[in-house]
Amino acid sequence: MSSTRKDGPDRITMERSFRASLEDVWDLWTTKEGIESWWGPEGFAVTVRSIDVRPEGALRYAMSAVTPQMVAFMKAQGMPTTTEHHVTYTEVVPHRRLAYRHPVDFVPGVATYDVTTVVELDPTDSGVKMVLSFDRMHDALWTERAAKGWESEVGKLAKVLSSRAADATVPASGGAK
Repeated sequence: MSSTRKDGPDRITMERSFRASLEDVWDLWTTKEGIESWWGPEGFAVTVRSIDVRPEGALRYAMSAVTPQMVAFMKAQGMPTTTEHHVTYTEVVPHRRLAYRHPVDFVPGVATYDVTTVVELDPTDSGVKMVLSFDRMHDALWTERAAKGWESEVGKLAKVLSSRAADATVPASGGAK
């Protein structure tokens, strides 16, 4: 199940259910390896510089355009192909909730402002329900880009979780014959 809805004038909310363990979903949101495996829209890659998942802790990462289309897009927008980001965690409830502030300081001609993102995880009979909500950006175009970016990222997250589940069901090699 996947849905995106508008929650009034200030927030966008996305819901997605995964056939995965709560531990796997949490791990992908809170570790260097996890974040690097899916974060960033299609055409981008993320390198985590540091991560400290606790209130007032920080995630520092670089996001780089890696496909020719995204490199061309970034250049056409007057933006570098790699941008450095700094996220400050504001709330951490292990295996349940993450909230963080992310300064938007990468849009040419727009003064820096913060976007708040909240991730809520709830176990279900068949896996995990994730509710992701985030502030709208400074205009409709950038809000649409943010929503499409998150839809892409959540799709990548689903693929990683699916791959982990498939890996868990494959027997180890070298067993008895």
